[in-house]
Amino acid sequence: MPDFQLRQATSKDLDTLVLLENRCFTEDRLSRRSFRRFLDMPRDRLIVAEADGELVGYCLVLMSAATRLARIYSIAVSPALRGQGVGEKLVREAEEEAAEAGRIVMRLEVREDNRGAINLYKRLGYRQFGTYRDYYEDHGNALRFERRILFYEPSREFPAVPYYPQTTDFSCGPAALIMAMATLDEQQPLTTLEELRIWREATTIFMLAGHGGCGPHGLALSAWNRGFEASAWISMEGALFKDTVRSEDKKRVLELVHEGFLHDIGQTGIQLHHDPLTLEAMEEALHEGRVPVILISTWQLNRSRVPHWVTVCAIDDQFVYLHDPEIDVEVGETVADKQYLPVDKRVFSQISRYGRNQPLQAAVIVGPRR
Repeated sequence: MPDFQLRQATSKDLDTLVLLENRCFTEDRLSRRSFRRFLDMPRDRLIVAEADGELVGYCLVLMSAATRLARIYSIAVSPALRGQGVGEKLVREAEEEAAEAGRIVMRLEVREDNRGAINLYKRLGYRQFGTYRDYYEDHGNALRFERRILFYEPSREFPAVPYYPQTTDFSCGPAALIMAMATLDEQQPLTTLEELRIWREATTIFMLAGHGGCGPHGLALSAWNRGFEASAWISMEGALFKDTVRSEDKKRVLELVHEGFLHDIGQTGIQLHHDPLTLEAMEEALHEGRVPVILISTWQLNRSRVPHWVTVCAIDDQFVYLHDPEIDVEVGETVADKQYLPVDKRVFSQISRYGRNQPLQAAVIVGPRR
């Protein structure tokens, strides 16, 4: 394997980059003008590989100004050095630089018949999430791949939160609560049986279609009944999720369940706040060793309108880090994709509410055993 170095491209590389581009591609080539424009764009990265003083590869990474996404727009390796690790090192360097720039996910497109590149990206942990039809000049299709590149480094500042994935479509709330309780007590069971027990205690009975989900009142009660301190922060009074069902009979059931929750909470020391939980209060709770469980809308994340519970694990200057209990194995997600998931604070303020007209903000903070 040749000894090669990676560095940022400069204007002096312009002629060589054009030569390499013409040597590697017969269609969809970047023009000299395009290279010059990307070299002059401080937000983007144009990384080159050199071997024995010769430029043998490049990777062009675009950094979105509006999102936390980065994109490998183009990558090329001299034909004489393919299969010798140059492409892999370029991708890894691109990921590191994008992560340092605060990007969460790296995306790229690759021809559906480029098996070598596809195998490389899969080996590096990329998963396909879509297809662009008629993408290339010859009308070829492009496969879309992505990989999470920014990961939280656990510190003593916040408690370490164990991860537990939900095992049913309707038990995100119990799974999120289990993670919070297990943070505070190593003896807390992380089992499907415990997950379903909590769901039976905390379910609203009806919600959208299928099995009912869990509300903040029920989850707070479940934590309290297991010996933990608990408080609930809910931005509105009355029965929740009534607008998700049409039947008057179902609405009445939701009201009766809500009345039952309020009665039971009245027999406990649970603090019930009819105010939204602020980001500052979440961070303060974490510093005090308590763990917030938050209701979010995942519309901006995966275009789903179903309310979803997650566990807040840490907060820094840029991100709120979540344990998301839902793993979509059908699209190739793994546990690593859903642990300490960084969400931009601006995005978090938008997703930490559910509904349109009067968005619901709901949270449960789990404290130490009483």
